[in-house]
Amino acid sequence: MRIRGFWPGVVLGLLLLSGFHAHPGHASEMAPALLPKDSSEFVLAPHVSFLHDVAGGMRLEDAVAARRDGAFAPLPGGNNSFGFQDGAFWFHARIVNRDPDESQWLLVQQYPLSDSIDLYALHPDGRMEHHQGGDHRPFSARSVRYRHPNFWLDLPADQPVDLFIRIQSESSMQVPLRLYTPTAFAEMSRDVQFGIGLYYGILLSLFFYNLVLWLTTRDSSYFWYVFHLTAFGLVLFTLNGLGFEYLWPDSAWMADRSVPLSICLAQVGVQQFARRFLDLRNRWPTGDRVGLGLIGFFLLLGVASAFLPYRISTPFASASVFISVGWVAVEAIVAIRRGYAPARIFLLAWATFLVGTAMFASVAFALLPKTFVTEYGVQIGSALEMLLLSIALGHRYAALRNENERIVRDAKRQLEHQVEKRTRELSEALGQLGDAHARLRESSQRDALTGLHTRRHFHEQLAPMLEEARSGGRPLSLLMIDLDHFKEINDRHGHLAGDACLRWAAHAIGDALRPHRALVARFGGEEFVAALPDHDLAAATAAAEKIRHQLDSAPCEALNRKTVVTTSIGVHQIDIATAGGIDAALERADRALYQAKAEGRNCVRTSTVAG
Repeated sequence: MRIRGFWPGVVLGLLLLSGFHAHPGHASEMAPALLPKDSSEFVLAPHVSFLHDVAGGMRLEDAVAARRDGAFAPLPGGNNSFGFQDGAFWFHARIVNRDPDESQWLLVQQYPLSDSIDLYALHPDGRMEHHQGGDHRPFSARSVRYRHPNFWLDLPADQPVDLFIRIQSESSMQVPLRLYTPTAFAEMSRDVQFGIGLYYGILLSLFFYNLVLWLTTRDSSYFWYVFHLTAFGLVLFTLNGLGFEYLWPDSAWMADRSVPLSICLAQVGVQQFARRFLDLRNRWPTGDRVGLGLIGFFLLLGVASAFLPYRISTPFASASVFISVGWVAVEAIVAIRRGYAPARIFLLAWATFLVGTAMFASVAFALLPKTFVTEYGVQIGSALEMLLLSIALGHRYAALRNENERIVRDAKRQLEHQVEKRTRELSEALGQLGDAHARLRESSQRDALTGLHTRRHFHEQLAPMLEEARSGGRPLSLLMIDLDHFKEINDRHGHLAGDACLRWAAHAIGDALRPHRALVARFGGEEFVAALPDHDLAAATAAAEKIRHQLDSAPCEALNRKTVVTTSIGVHQIDIATAGGIDAALERADRALYQAKAEGRNCVRTSTVAG
């Protein structure tokens, strides 16, 4: 926008003349920027002075008067980065174009995140040009559609033109100013855009490659690497001004909020990828919990950045990057000290990326000067990271291939010996398997605690025993045996003593019934069952009395204490003339047992009904 009013031009012309002549000492503090003939670009920093308007209320007339009074100062050490500051900054430079063939120049502020920029070009004849820029104004307002704010300037030959630039921003105050001829700018922007396109092409290739690996392997490390890669790409897209150019050219709100939000998302991806890659949950649980805490912190900060003022959320998010960067390095070092070899490659690969990120954040806080290395440190570091990881993967693949070749060679040499050895071992194993099967069958028929037969085996053997008795017309009787008050033994002396008494009682019952060729089994808990072939009710009752007397007369000595164990026994003779089943016969014997318990225990009772 150009302002050509007569009276404003006269007033500003008088102010400028007073600035040129009334205070020559102040005016000579900064040498004019002399654009030599045949030059195509020019760095303004050595010729720029500045004034910090903390209140932000100064107008152009005030800035001109302040310069006349010597209030402007040279850039400190030539550094054009001031960190995060309140208010507005005014910058001044006097330009003299010595090239009569090139009067049109493009002024580029090589920092894309400034909110509001007002450029005033004051000519000796009173003309004033006013341009506006920054990401709080529509992208279409820029002189050239380019990611950095830019302004066309008319610089007639040998005429001093004073530039007053007012910048107010909640972002980092960085003012790298450079002049370009149209041809030089076209060449510069072409080369820079090519480099950026190449870099993002690499990011996209890595994105799709790792996405395919994640979809194929379902390894969460690949997912979190893709997540970090996407968020990190968004960070650079925003910081390079490409987000404002291509994604939200008319949204100042998104231009502000995208910076802290993308930073937070990228740090969530970094921390989560580090946790997975280094397996911190198993190798360093404390470090894993700290990493989870940082993830929660950045998630909350990302949500809060949608509501917090930009001047708070962006510096806070940028400062937090230092903590996140440092903690990832600590995690890798601890993993290395705990013997995790891949952590060495991780630390080497990520160190370059983390250093680049730290340099970029340091520029934002004016801790480092803005140079090519610091401005593009993130891109350089991440590119080196990709190269190192690729080399590491190639080395790993080569090592695995060599190991496989060695294994194949060894296998060929040892194949014949191995076949003979395996055949012999197989024969031995088959013999051992037969023995083990026999032992397993025997063990499955025996109760592990008492050594008696199991209830299942008793059922299996009782059926043929009953058929044999029926076919031979010989008697067959059952004994149901239960230890009296056994729960009290467990409660009073403990389960170890109870188990010892169970074993003792089982051996006593087995010894008493061995002469009778009885089939004895543990029926469950402290209850036992026995089948006595060729025993009628009287003979079976006599055998039961023998068992009862043997247990009652000799106490159980378990765990160095004597415990009296008595038993109640139910006796039942199976009626082999009827077709009653095994379960019915067991029920009759069980009724007799409960009758013995009901009549005072430590006794033998017989069933009243045969079956």
